[in-house]
Amino acid sequence: MEIEPTTLIAYAVIWTVFYFFLSNYIAELSRQKWTTWVQSEESDDILVEALQAVIEEIEDRMHDKLEVFQTHFQKSFFGSVGNMTKKAQSLDPLNKIRKAAKDGDWTSMMVEYAANKAGLGPFMAQNSTETAQNRTKTAPKEVKFGLK
Repeated sequence: MEIEPTTLIAYAVIWTVFYFFLSNYIAELSRQKWTTWVQSEESDDILVEALQAVIEEIEDRMHDKLEVFQTHFQKSFFGSVGNMTKKAQSLDPLNKIRKAAKDGDWTSMMVEYAANKAGLGPFMAQNSTETAQNRTKTAPKEVKFGLK
């Protein structure tokens, strides 16, 4: 028994068309059964149980990312707050007067007070730190005004 090439090609085409429609039909039936089962209440516990490892992995990763974000945020936030506090203290015109009063340098205190009243405090900030340090070194530590 010999098969002609045209007959063989016809069988292959028929088989291919039949297989295509059969596989699509089986896939559609499978999809319908799956969606019906997933939407049913009996699948809830099974799906949660099957996906528990995935859920735990997601929670662990989110927890780790939250910790990294929290530490980074705290460092950057408190660092910027500290820098702002230092800058605000350096801009405070009464800060230098307090320091001069604490050191007992009455001349620096009077100059700073007069400059602050005249509105020259920010302009004297650069020069006054150098001169105030030089004056405190030469000024006596304890000033007595004749009172016992």
